[in-house]
Amino acid sequence: MSEPSEDKLYLKQIQIGPMANYVYLIGDPLKKEAMIVDPAWDIDALLDILDKDDMTLTGALVTHYHPDHIGGDFMGQHIEGIRELLDKRSVKIHIHKEEAPYVSSAVGLESSDLVAVDGETTVQVGRIPLRFIHTPGHTPGSQCFLVDGNLVSGDTLFIGSCGRVDLPGSSPEDLYYSLTTKLKALPDETVLLPGHNYAADNASTIGREKRTNVFMRFEKVEEFLSMMGYPT
Repeated sequence: MSEPSEDKLYLKQIQIGPMANYVYLIGDPLKKEAMIVDPAWDIDALLDILDKDDMTLTGALVTHYHPDHIGGDFMGQHIEGIRELLDKRSVKIHIHKEEAPYVSSAVGLESSDLVAVDGETTVQVGRIPLRFIHTPGHTPGSQCFLVDGNLVSGDTLFIGSCGRVDLPGSSPEDLYYSLTTKLKALPDETVLLPGHNYAADNASTIGREKRTNVFMRFEKVEEFLSMMGYPT
């Protein structure tokens, strides 16, 4: 992955937690403002990075509602996640409107803590526009974030793979259309930054995934569903 110009984009990929999650810090190096993507694990460590870089946290972005991305009850333990983040920094949590009520209940947030967004939303991180792309399938409100030619894809698209569709709220048909009509339409040079470290590389490109990722190469939804083990 090529490094962005230091005066154009602040972008850090941090592997953290037992599920090899990637958390992203995205910001404006001139305005010294940043947002954090999927802060579920070790909030103090993430805030320390921002503080050492002299970046002010202005918001949090959530790709989807699973507890390894937001906190809550997970594998017999309770993760404070975004609840802890809000206790330490007064920011808003941006999440897709399909999942806002669940997140509010699961993590213990007030509606005033949340900004419910849709697939047409763009927010400013300092001077930098960040676009939300609704990509249902892994969960109903899964979303990706496009900023300066970089796609933070959560659990929708991985390097060489894609998100699971055998969990409550998943839809293999929705995921097919998210991959083939939304993400596949992005420029080939778009850098892919996934939600987990599940591959030898930490980043890819949309062009590379279109060529090599079998889950992006199906021309018919029926073929995709059959690959995923669903009858057609």
